[in-house]
Amino acid sequence: MQFHLNGFKPGNYQIPDAARKAYPTPPIEDLPTEVDVLIVGTGPAGLTMARQMSEFGDISTCIVDMADGPLLFGRADGISCRTIEIMEAFNSSEMVEKETYKLMQNTFWEPDAENPQNIKRTHKITDARLGMSEFTHGVVNQARLHELLLDGMANAVTNLRPHYSRELVDLMIDESLTQDLDAHPITATFKRVDDAGNDKIETVKARFAVGTDGGRSRVRKALGITLEGDSADKAWGVMDILLNTDFPDIRVKSFIQSKDHGAVMTIPREGGYLIRFYVELDQIEKDTRAADLQLTEHDIIAKAQKIFHPYTLDVKEVAWWSKYSVGQRLANRFDNRAVDSSDEIIPRAFVAGDACHTHSPKGGWGLNTSLPDTFNLGWKMAAVLQGKSKASLLATYSTERRKVANQLINADKELSILVATRPVAGGASQDAQVDTAKIEAFMKRQSGFVSGTSIEYFPSYICTGQGNQHLATGYKIGQRFHSVKVTRVADGAHQHLGHLVKADGRWRIFVFGGAQDPTQTCSDTYQLINFLANDPTSPVRKYTQENSDLDAIIDTYAIFQQQDLSMHDLHDFLWPAKGKYGLRDYEKVFHTQDDNDVYDLRGIDRNSGCIVIVRPDQHIAAIMPTAAHAKLSEFFDRFMIRSVAQT
Repeated sequence: MQFHLNGFKPGNYQIPDAARKAYPTPPIEDLPTEVDVLIVGTGPAGLTMARQMSEFGDISTCIVDMADGPLLFGRADGISCRTIEIMEAFNSSEMVEKETYKLMQNTFWEPDAENPQNIKRTHKITDARLGMSEFTHGVVNQARLHELLLDGMANAVTNLRPHYSRELVDLMIDESLTQDLDAHPITATFKRVDDAGNDKIETVKARFAVGTDGGRSRVRKALGITLEGDSADKAWGVMDILLNTDFPDIRVKSFIQSKDHGAVMTIPREGGYLIRFYVELDQIEKDTRAADLQLTEHDIIAKAQKIFHPYTLDVKEVAWWSKYSVGQRLANRFDNRAVDSSDEIIPRAFVAGDACHTHSPKGGWGLNTSLPDTFNLGWKMAAVLQGKSKASLLATYSTERRKVANQLINADKELSILVATRPVAGGASQDAQVDTAKIEAFMKRQSGFVSGTSIEYFPSYICTGQGNQHLATGYKIGQRFHSVKVTRVADGAHQHLGHLVKADGRWRIFVFGGAQDPTQTCSDTYQLINFLANDPTSPVRKYTQENSDLDAIIDTYAIFQQQDLSMHDLHDFLWPAKGKYGLRDYEKVFHTQDDNDVYDLRGIDRNSGCIVIVRPDQHIAAIMPTAAHAKLSEFFDRFMIRSVAQT
């Protein structure tokens, strides 16, 4: 898709440039006085949390922001493979894929050895992240991603919409109520900041609160959470521009090092014309902010023009620009509990995204770490609020996501040193020069982290069974469930397995059949399915209410090596009767493809097969032998709650 030819215009890219308009300012409505979940901040973390909560009609949610309306100009630009996989869970990946500018190559430029005042390309390589997912790492306006999340919220069963023009004045927690799940221990006070609001004060009481209000988070400060790490001492300029240039790699992601004027990183943006520039500026004094520098977009353009010599940059329009400083900080905790609290202590307020980890934007990690933060938290909070899981499940958010944030901080420190001509905190000597070979090696080494596909959670009761990893070596416990195409038995349609794991709060059990015929009642697979369907200790029977569909809590799929199967020859649990009419679901059984065999691609034991349990956030929770019926029940018994109607 191409757009922005005659100037940058925010809004829906499906509408032609000439007709596209910016998102209108939404009307102001009074805040609710009492909710289950209060979210402060409408960045990617906040909107992802709200989008997840919007799926549950029995959970009341309120999301609030100081801005007067939706974001118009993107701050983050990169959309990782993993982020698009998450958008698929919200049924929004198709539009992201269509509009995203896919990053296929990287180029590296250094001073020309024969004429050092000029830059010269050293090499061009294929992007290291290709093939790590069915999706491709790319670039799209952050505001457009926000719009897709907002549309999903508005069209969900709850019709959830943000409340804008509210400043958080205070947030207090009544500690005497925090361990009572039915209580509303959080009191948040907001002030209207729109002209018509007249500084009106509104108060919201909540059972849980989530602070996704950025690096200067007021929620974080109210909770007494501190950011720890290095202060910034390097400034960069960033701008999205429309330009004419004779630089040959303007539509390729490029790392450019000059001899005397610093470095630039360029990223082609969506629409075919827009370009993101990261321009190295000067060192700044300790505890000084980049915003304090007396520089304009014209100064940043002039600096870039010097770095690009002998190529010319004729900038026609600056769609957006900013200055930032490189500093890496990590919150000492991600919820309101004291450090080293027991998991049995129920957290009631959380921070996510930039509110708990800050870093430079060059690695594309901000949005792509913030959004998965709340994708991790959302299903857990919903399960606790709905009485499906024990409250101790909420403590795993901090454990799992703080590990990822710590990895992010360390990676960003390394990248910031590599791309800076002059020293940064803990960096190189004064006369150091950027080594593009080291940048290339870093990007290859960190490709799994950058793409989000190798993020792995610590072993725990929801990431267990490592002793069975050999049964499916390509499905790493703790990492996301890597999708593969299979063929549906009922109609021969091709289906990505990973796309079956939607953001609806349900667990998935994927049964990979062994060499035995699954239609034979003596086979291990048939015995497993029969256990799930009929045994009183089956987690499906135990945790599904009697008036609900069998897949309402735990959704089971089967993949077989045998390709001559008929649905009606299989256990009827695999084609269950559902809904008020008892209609049969024929979309739960698949077989392998000859040219794309999931058993080969994911190292699944062909003889024995296995069970792969996938969490609601698409991460692999456990791998078990098909005969491990008791262990399967024990896994869910550790954290799930049996409904009163079934006891």
